[in-house]
Amino acid sequence: MPRDKKNEGLRLLGKKQVQYHYDYCPEILETFENRHKGRDYWVKFNCPEFTALCPITGQPDYATIYISYVPDVRMVESKSLKLYLVSFRSHGDFHEDVVNVILKDLVRLMDPKYIEVWGKFLPRGGISIDPWANYGRQGTKYEELAAHRFMEHDLYFMDKVDNR
Repeated sequence: MPRDKKNEGLRLLGKKQVQYHYDYCPEILETFENRHKGRDYWVKFNCPEFTALCPITGQPDYATIYISYVPDVRMVESKSLKLYLVSFRSHGDFHEDVVNVILKDLVRLMDPKYIEVWGKFLPRGGISIDPWANYGRQGTKYEELAAHRFMEHDLYFMDKVDNR
């Protein structure tokens, strides 16, 4: 089957023998062309098996990572995103840092119109931490969307916490 020119450069999709990286590896992320650039729509990824390490104790932290975005020209390829998220498995970072690193990497990769990342971490030591970060392209209605969603975050528009 001939490869679509819009998807040239995808190295991982359809490949059976894939190397998993267990320490932070943003280079694994790949994109493809958005075929619906003239339309605003949401793309949402849910990763209920996310793992990273506490940078102090080395103990594992488990979370569901939610990524929602409004694409522009480029979109993240889901297999590469899965491998990227797995690459945090042996990486030591605080919950808040993990969410912000994921957000920054995806903004740098895709330059989306809007994106938000929410980490719903399982409790450890009797407390859970659920960092949330967002970005809207400056000078556009998506910057306003980011400000609005930030002000109303966790009030009523997002999913209920169902991973604990």
